[in-house]
Amino acid sequence: MKQPYRNKALLTLLIAAALGGAVVTDAMAQSDSGRKNSRSAKAEVLFPNATREEPKEKTSAKLGSKLQKLVDAFNKGDDYAAVRAQADEILANPAANNADKSIAAQLAAQSAYNLDDTAGAKTYLQQAITLNGLDNNGHYQSMLMLAQLQLQDNQYTEGLATLDKYLAETKSQKPEDLILKGQALYQAERYQEAIPVLKQAIAASPEPKDNWNQLLMAAYAEAGQTGEAVASAEQLAAKNPNDKKAQLNLASMYMQADQMDKAAAVMDKLRASGQLTDEREYKQLYSIYANTDNKEKDVIAVINEGISKGILKPDYQTYLALAQSYYYTDQLPQAIENWQKAAPLSKDGETYLNLAKVLKNEGRTAEAKQAAQQALAKGVKKPDDAKKIINGK
Repeated sequence: MKQPYRNKALLTLLIAAALGGAVVTDAMAQSDSGRKNSRSAKAEVLFPNATREEPKEKTSAKLGSKLQKLVDAFNKGDDYAAVRAQADEILANPAANNADKSIAAQLAAQSAYNLDDTAGAKTYLQQAITLNGLDNNGHYQSMLMLAQLQLQDNQYTEGLATLDKYLAETKSQKPEDLILKGQALYQAERYQEAIPVLKQAIAASPEPKDNWNQLLMAAYAEAGQTGEAVASAEQLAAKNPNDKKAQLNLASMYMQADQMDKAAAVMDKLRASGQLTDEREYKQLYSIYANTDNKEKDVIAVINEGISKGILKPDYQTYLALAQSYYYTDQLPQAIENWQKAAPLSKDGETYLNLAKVLKNEGRTAEAKQAAQQALAKGVKKPDDAKKIINGK
């Protein structure tokens, strides 16, 4: 699966929405001077069910000009280091009240984040939350951003605690918030706990994203609920019959459930329509056939097609799969040819030893002895087997 908290592009979009001009306007509207100068309508209440009572303390008149300069510098967006320095001055100013400091900490957090200082951003956000001077919009957006940064840094215990506090206090049932928790639980390898949260998020959304369903499918699989994983994969594939990724996921789920015939059918349909374009996909298909009884001819056909198209590289595993498949379909010259190609690429001498045994059975004694000597040179578990071939007539 994807790593959702490491995706800075997605996180930046969230933060831009959370800490953009609207929040700055809200923050400044808390001061008397801000109210006088504000020409914007009252900001939308983002958390109407929040249990937190908004603070009555407004920003101080004494810090009004400094806060306005801070906001202007932040909105200008060309020197976040300077914004952070101005915010630090306000945070250290004994005349600043909690509302002043909360706004400064909030903007310092965004500036630190834009400067790639995640640790600093988290510290400022914690300050903004602890100071408790922001309105509910700013307070809970800061809390959500803190949770995301903690999770991005693999601080799953801290991130989930922050996220749980956010969800408990806001009473949010937004699918995007629930999926965030589901992702966090999945990444923390708490798969059984992730499943009901992911299901709730999907049910709450009129148009759940496909990757949400894929995450649920993966959680089922990791939790050992193979039947549910397969059912989820089937639903997703049926919903998106032309989505190659959904079909590949379905094949993978069938493989995990040891339903190789179904996995092969899905993959072969993709192959027939020319959608297998990656080496990994060809390997997946010939591996399915190799693990299915009486499918050796299919292994041969898939590998040779992949090689002829330049998609499948002729490596050790490919040559070995061909050799074994030719051998079990009584095509011994082709089997020997591919064992001869595979053996030099092997990490040990076992493939050379197998080749020596086949050559001996075919009466090609000189070649068998040479292969056995190469097996000994590379190392085998049973050197006596190779010596018998070398010393035999």
